[in-house]
Amino acid sequence: MIRTGVAAALLAAALMVGGCADGNVSATSGPTAASAPVAGSSLSPSDFAAAAKLPSTALLDVRTPAEFSAGHIAGAVNVDVQSATFAKTVATLSKAKSYALYCHSGNRSKAAMTAMQQSGFTHLFDLAGGISAWQSAGGEVVTG
Repeated sequence: MIRTGVAAALLAAALMVGGCADGNVSATSGPTAASAPVAGSSLSPSDFAAAAKLPSTALLDVRTPAEFSAGHIAGAVNVDVQSATFAKTVATLSKAKSYALYCHSGNRSKAAMTAMQQSGFTHLFDLAGGISAWQSAGGEVVTG
């Protein structure tokens, strides 16, 4: 009887530890998605990490340069959605590529996706919950 209780407690603890996050998510290692996500979708950190590794996918951090310098996902390019030059910068990007967008919590990446869709971009997805969710899931962040 005691063994059953101990085993149940150990199993519950393992599930709590393993179930709290998607594991260590990474934009540079780990699995790659089998196919592109539905355009305009918001993905969990693990799904976002896998989709961001697909060929011809660029990672865009749409936060301010100060936020970007404080910590961003490896390989991301900073294109501040609140900048007066956002539309001009986006106009230089290839519409043939896919873009994985993220911000702090998901609000600015949604605004950036809308603006990009209005400019003719069709292969866009974002990180649900932003970099906050990424870090909570154990996602890697680099500074500089």
